[in-house]
Amino acid sequence: MTTPLIAFAGVAVRHELPGAADDAIRYGRPTPAGVSFDVHPGEAVLLLGPSGCGKSTLTLTCNGLVPQVVTARMDGAVRVAGRSTVDSPVPELAAHVAMVFQDPDAQVVMATVLDEVCFGPENLCVPAPEVRERAEDALRTVGLWDRRDDDPARLSGGGRQRLAIACALALRAPLLVLDEPTANLDPAGVEEVHALLRRLVATGAHAVLLVEHNLDTAVELVDRVVVLDGAGRPVLDGPVRPTLADNADLVAELGVWLPQSTLAALRLRDHGVDLAPLPLTPGELAAALDARPALPPPLAPPAPPPPREPVVRVSGLTVRRGGVPVLHDVDLTVAASELVAVVGANGAGKTTLAQAVAGVFAPPRDTVRIAGVDPARSDGRTLSGLVGFVFQNPEHQFVTGRVDDELAHGLRLRGVAAAEVTARVDDVLDRFGLTELRDRHPFLLSGGQKRRLSVATAIICRPQILVLDEPTFGQDRQRAGELLGLLADLHRAGTTVLVVTHDMQLVADHATRVVVLADGRVVADAPPATVFADAETLARAGLRRPPLARATGALVNHPEWRAVTRLADVPAGAVAAVRP
Repeated sequence: MTTPLIAFAGVAVRHELPGAADDAIRYGRPTPAGVSFDVHPGEAVLLLGPSGCGKSTLTLTCNGLVPQVVTARMDGAVRVAGRSTVDSPVPELAAHVAMVFQDPDAQVVMATVLDEVCFGPENLCVPAPEVRERAEDALRTVGLWDRRDDDPARLSGGGRQRLAIACALALRAPLLVLDEPTANLDPAGVEEVHALLRRLVATGAHAVLLVEHNLDTAVELVDRVVVLDGAGRPVLDGPVRPTLADNADLVAELGVWLPQSTLAALRLRDHGVDLAPLPLTPGELAAALDARPALPPPLAPPAPPPPREPVVRVSGLTVRRGGVPVLHDVDLTVAASELVAVVGANGAGKTTLAQAVAGVFAPPRDTVRIAGVDPARSDGRTLSGLVGFVFQNPEHQFVTGRVDDELAHGLRLRGVAAAEVTARVDDVLDRFGLTELRDRHPFLLSGGQKRRLSVATAIICRPQILVLDEPTFGQDRQRAGELLGLLADLHRAGTTVLVVTHDMQLVADHATRVVVLADGRVVADAPPATVFADAETLARAGLRRPPLARATGALVNHPEWRAVTRLADVPAGAVAAVRP
């Protein structure tokens, strides 16, 4: 057995609680709690667990940021290349551990893309010619070499994610620690990053420790999985295939994501169709289904809603950023009570379109109408009463120092009575699993908890139109399911929902329409099934069919299943119906 690149021994981390004067209660419960495992060269290890269990915190112990920089109490030990991460300076550990944070904005410090990638090797005193060579190689690998002179702020969220990955690659450290590295990437970008990581691990000189909610491609990258429970305690550690397949029920009960192919198989199993061993990939699911002599008929999708009056009208919208066109002559209408998904590659203009619709910036006059109101001519209070907006980065919308105050802030500005404010805040805290965190500063929440809070702040004011940019980012399966269920309830109750997302299964399962952007232009506007059947449009927009559609579309022996794209159309028994 080789010497481990990193070794965790009984690691438990307690974060400092704000406002706690008594040392006895200054630190909260440990998350993670008692974690022990090693990562060796040539390994790709997937770290799973529900939101708030301490996954991101554990990654921050890998290079000494916890406890040297982040205020926390750490028990146990972490050793990198034989060095204690408590006693070794963080800059020295950077030569051994390269990090990609959950929030890529948290690690951007330079004024150009090229300088950002050069920054790490320069601080390791790498010779100048090699710094340039490493930077160019890393930027070409992630597809950003042509934008090397740009300000990182001009990149899309996915572009900044690629930049963070390039910075890690340029360090050429033996261990790469990546916290949700594909959360802001389009489907093609996800495949490219995972393929890159596979190549690095295959050399035998590198290892990867990966925190990831998107398992549909990750399971083909990693060879081992470590699962934490809600309290941050390790409950599973083993080879990825038997660990996930043999313990799928336990993983599902924890609220942790499973591959969509596995979820479909679990639904069928509860209906009496056993596809053992449980499939993890679309190819495995297709083979298992085709091997069955008979399958129950798929459930019929719901009928499309009757046409209603548009509440969002976009006409000839063109937006430039820094003199560069981002949107070109976009036309779009969204009817009352629709749930419309906006999809496309990184940099296609999705977020810009969503922000224009929500009035986050004033679009050109007479190009956008929200319930008859022109955001370019409206005051903020009028517009915020019509539209709730959820930013791609949750921290961009937090304005107070407590979770409950953050929820109450918009209601108080609208003059809602104090008793009703209290009742609504308590209700939303409970529905979003934030009650125990009500007095916590929003910036001290985990990534998944921040996302839930950001969505809750938009929903609590009960807007007529809800615009969300990547609402399931950083969410475990249980919380994502609860959130999507809440959005579905709002949609059925009459709220118009516009969602920007890279999650194609979310689109298949919940959207009534899909608007596809490519290079700032609308290239498709149709129901999900129509869009997913258009291979040319998907390729142009850098998209992929959702995992379930890839599996059913490959079937030979059961043609009646080829149109199934939604998990809800897979027959299920009573157990699956209540599965989180």
